[in-house]
Amino acid sequence: MTRAVLAGTGSCIPDLIVPNQDFATAQFFTAAGAAIVQDPTLTLERFSAITGIRERRYARPDQAASDLGWLAAADALSSSGIDPESIDYLIVAHNFGDVTAGSNRVDLVPSLASRIKARLEIKNPNCVAYDLAFGCPGWLEAVIQANYYIRSGDARRCLVIGTETLSRIVDPHDRDTMLFSDGSGAVILEASSTGNAGILAHHTQTHAHEYAGLLSMGKSYSPDYEGEADRFMKMQGRKLYEFALQHVPTVVKTALDKAGVSLHQVKKVLLHQANEKMDVAILQRVFQLYGEVCSNLDLMPMTIGWLGNSSVATLPTLVDLLQKGQLDSEALMAGDHVVLASVGAGMNINAVVYQC
Repeated sequence: MTRAVLAGTGSCIPDLIVPNQDFATAQFFTAAGAAIVQDPTLTLERFSAITGIRERRYARPDQAASDLGWLAAADALSSSGIDPESIDYLIVAHNFGDVTAGSNRVDLVPSLASRIKARLEIKNPNCVAYDLAFGCPGWLEAVIQANYYIRSGDARRCLVIGTETLSRIVDPHDRDTMLFSDGSGAVILEASSTGNAGILAHHTQTHAHEYAGLLSMGKSYSPDYEGEADRFMKMQGRKLYEFALQHVPTVVKTALDKAGVSLHQVKKVLLHQANEKMDVAILQRVFQLYGEVCSNLDLMPMTIGWLGNSSVATLPTLVDLLQKGQLDSEALMAGDHVVLASVGAGMNINAVVYQC
């Protein structure tokens, strides 16, 4: 049986560190336009306690999402020693394309995949490059697509990138701005017909009928904001939290059941780094579905504390850091069963079961 295995990983963690304290002087408003009057220290303390975020990373002004994606892809190719010309598919997950610093206008032509392919100097026209917009689960869904290409025999190697500069499409007058960050991660999946390693199963859902509006674009919360045409990412945080707790655990369990893998076989659960409190609650709900209690949160490595929520980039960045032993006391070992899962705009949810 042909399986898609991890043959290389890479990431681009931006240079600019933005601590929570940088938001101490921000003027935030409610969705109704009312000024939020609260001690900044208390606001930041509560934010950190709920989200786990102490700081986040922003791209430099001269960098766009495709630049970060190119750096992550180059890292994956360089560290693996794989010939770029051998890539059959180059898939880039993102939500907003390239957004120039100082603007929130998106730039999607040509596609980010084509831009990155050109930057990598891949000349092979049979390397198909395209973008995927699927909310925060976009990178994992691109992995699922790559898996199908490989299993069908249509591809031997696929380069899958998640890249985003969320700092440029958030409302500076919305407290949710503090959640988001920039970054990129990439993996190379390769066909293998030997051993047990590879993607074992996946499950994906789209809950658009009732929940499509939980993440959307809207005006600034500030009544005095002058950019009338500007639109920013808006989130119904409480409803999204409740949605995630209700639906993500069942998607994870379905993927495990498809793979024939028990919960006790799972060595790591890699969740999209959206909100620490929410991710912990999701993990606990997964255990509850099996009639058990999660007593070991080390099962779930976290990077949100210092990287923030970079949407499609959180999972591939986490995978790269684990693969390269760059997280304290965390590593992926041969034979380990790993679950990857994400939830985001759409509302979309997916999960993949992988054996190292």
